[in-house]
Amino acid sequence: MRSFKEIKERYQFTEEDRQRLQQLRPLMTASADEVMDSLSSWIVSDRDASRFFTDETKKRHVFSSQKIWFLDLFSGIYDHRYFERLIKIGSVHVKANVDAHFMNRAINIIRNTCINIILNRLEEPQEEKTKKIISFEKILDINLDVITSAYIEEEIKSYSPVYKLKSTLVDFAEKFSQSMNLILILSLIGLTISVIALFVSDIKGLFHGKLYEGIISSLGSLLILWVMIELMNTEISHLKGGKFHISIFIGVALVTMIRETMIATLKHERPDTIYYLIAAILVIGFIYWLVTKAEEKRR
Repeated sequence: MRSFKEIKERYQFTEEDRQRLQQLRPLMTASADEVMDSLSSWIVSDRDASRFFTDETKKRHVFSSQKIWFLDLFSGIYDHRYFERLIKIGSVHVKANVDAHFMNRAINIIRNTCINIILNRLEEPQEEKTKKIISFEKILDINLDVITSAYIEEEIKSYSPVYKLKSTLVDFAEKFSQSMNLILILSLIGLTISVIALFVSDIKGLFHGKLYEGIISSLGSLLILWVMIELMNTEISHLKGGKFHISIFIGVALVTMIRETMIATLKHERPDTIYYLIAAILVIGFIYWLVTKAEEKRR
């Protein structure tokens, strides 16, 4: 299955779409029971669909889950957890032997009911209503795409042992990758705390008669702390599905070399050492500029 990020890009799901769906949340929360009544009325009246709800407890559980899923459409949070919940929905339906046709028909009922609510109850210009309907249709189509893909994958697994093994390996690799991301973020937190300790130590030097040295060292530590914060933000953005920026790691090397040059100058190191450091700054700075330009083009 394609990544959730790629699926959203294919449907051209933008930040504006996310904001419009959030704006629809109050209206749809107030109308949720009406939408769910439309869906449950069809389920009960359809002979084939109703056979899955002979048990009253199961019926209440499913209808409650459907309402939670519906309200999540307007949550504004469409990250990897949301993606995983959609995959689980598809998997559960396959295991319960629910034909994909019922999912398509359910989505169709929800689509028609919600569009009618937006057109008749949303007190906004027609152009804005149209934009909100388009955003709503996008998230519905994305949901149907992911759930249907999960249907297909589950069915293939049942017929192909090789595919099942491949899927198991991919799942393991994804969980391992998530564990490594957790270790990375914890390591960054630990390193950031260490840099804060270094900065505090440099500040203490200001109160022990080393004013000039303390200012230079503190400034260097502050630069590294700033880069560590940027690293943290980059990793958090990556975990939320954002793009990974290699430029920030080059920035770490650049700031480190700048700090080393400042300290070397402070200690009156040999001129050739300082020349080497300056040359290294120029080279790393040029590489940083090239990588930054390349990342801007990808945007």
